[in-house]
Amino acid sequence: MHISSNWSTHLPVLIKVMGMTDGDVLELGSGLFSTPYLHWVCFEKRKLVTYEDNKQFLNFLEGFKNDLHEIKQVTDWDKIEIEKPWDVVLVDHSPAPRRKEEIRRLANYAKFIVVHDTQDETEFEYQYHEIYPLFKYRFDYKKDPTNTSILSNFVDVSKLEI
Repeated sequence: MHISSNWSTHLPVLIKVMGMTDGDVLELGSGLFSTPYLHWVCFEKRKLVTYEDNKQFLNFLEGFKNDLHEIKQVTDWDKIEIEKPWDVVLVDHSPAPRRKEEIRRLANYAKFIVVHDTQDETEFEYQYHEIYPLFKYRFDYKKDPTNTSILSNFVDVSKLEI
């Protein structure tokens, strides 16, 4: 498995919004950086649900499963049950075209949607421009070339300091 430090560039944003909330968290696509962080910040306090379709990552996730951290294997992204209130959602799953679909489904449920890989160079792959108009507020974290954005219809994130 190829591992890259670019896989962690969303952590400053995720840390910020996790510190602003105390409710349920949804992770769409697990990771070597996001899953351990979310697991431990939620540990024994907050519900965390992780959806993953990659078998290698599912094996990695087994050690994180507990009463408040649900690990769910995805066979069809259209059938996952996510339409409910969430304080934080991390969108970092594959295949790339699926991301905008789950963001669309969550637009009016999630307080904060943290979206990884929002730099202009990957727009052809993710097509985020299709979902940006669904949101009142947006913040783009560009301190690293691999950008991360926060989308919200509930909290003005446009002037966040991260």
